[in-house]
Amino acid sequence: MSKTLNDLRTALFETLAAVKDGSMDLDKARAVNEIGRTLIETAKVEVDYLKTTGGGESTFIDTAIGADNLPAGLPNGIAAITRHRLQG
Repeated sequence: MSKTLNDLRTALFETLAAVKDGSMDLDKARAVNEIGRTLIETAKVEVDYLKTTGGGESTFIDTAIGADNLPAGLPNGIAAITRHRLQG
């Protein structure tokens, strides 16, 4: 079993579906939610640590792009730019 943020997201959505279709009771779903929340909090600590130390990539946050494959011309850490314009 891999252990990435995408895996966690999948598990949480499966839990939501199971609660909706009645195949999982609320107590178990709450436990899954609490574990997910704890994992997210540890990921936040990991990101803060990587920022502080100038470290590399996270093994939990699965990045498809990676720092070495960023588009040319964008600052490190920015993979794309989305511009929102108001019509008036």
